[in-house]
Amino acid sequence: MKTAVALLLLATLCAAVKRKRQQSEWDYRVDAEKVSLKGCANLTTVLDNWKFAIMTQVKDLLLHDHHTVLPDYGRIQPLSEALGDLFKEFNALKERLGELTTKFDGIEGFVDDMRAGRGSSPPRQERHPQSKGPTIRKRVVVQRLKKPVKKPEA
Repeated sequence: MKTAVALLLLATLCAAVKRKRQQSEWDYRVDAEKVSLKGCANLTTVLDNWKFAIMTQVKDLLLHDHHTVLPDYGRIQPLSEALGDLFKEFNALKERLGELTTKFDGIEGFVDDMRAGRGSSPPRQERHPQSKGPTIRKRVVVQRLKKPVKKPEA
């Protein structure tokens, strides 16, 4: 009789462990069918509204009260001086670029006319030295001579 009770107790214990194992495994498909899509849409809407509200507040802080969010860069002297020098150099370059643009406007028009074949340049006046004797013209001819390369003997 003692062995029968022990066997019955052992069988009951094994059945309980088996049920526990089956219940601990989660079947997501069964639970996925129970999920309300309306609730998910509502949650997405709430999160989108929160994002919009947070971004709006941060934007307003940066635009209207940036001193509370950003540090005062005027207190950092070397950075402030470096930025000032950079702005001065940038403005000087902008002015120089403007000067060069005005200088090259005339040249640009001339080049455009030359490309189009409308030579609107004033005729050049040739300068001739006025000598009292017969004029002798000297002509200089420059020729490029190619020297043969000597191959080193091996």
